[in-house]
Amino acid sequence: KSLPRIICSCFLDDFAEIMELLKVMRTIDDRIVHELNTTVPTASFAGKIDASQTCKQLYESLMEAHTSRDRFIKNCIAQTSSVVKHLREEREKNLDDLTLLKQLRKEQTKLKWMQSELNVEEVVNDRSWKVFNERCRIHFKPPKNE
Repeated sequence: KSLPRIICSCFLDDFAEIMELLKVMRTIDDRIVHELNTTVPTASFAGKIDASQTCKQLYESLMEAHTSRDRFIKNCIAQTSSVVKHLREEREKNLDDLTLLKQLRKEQTKLKWMQSELNVEEVVNDRSWKVFNERCRIHFKPPKNE
């Protein structure tokens, strides 16, 4: 199962919309234990399923999902940082504009939230790789360069 490639602008105003998108993108990680339990055989069933192929496909799916999310989050951080920089410059020119101040604070909050999502991503990825390695290490060896 391959995730669709999601290229999305982070000029989304609604945090809930971005959160929902990340939740969908993290589905593979949320379901990894179930996926491994249903596709990678225990020792007694090892002859009936090609575990090395199954683990290889799961490895590729995880790599793709993690790369896509990392790219998405970092793209959002870059875009939001640019907006914050621009709003700061505008704010310095017009200190009395409360609408501008409100917009700046909103974007700064979004930026901090997106930066914290990088930490969440690290925890999610570590958990998935731990589970993957526990079940697939005897069936599949990932390429050394990754």
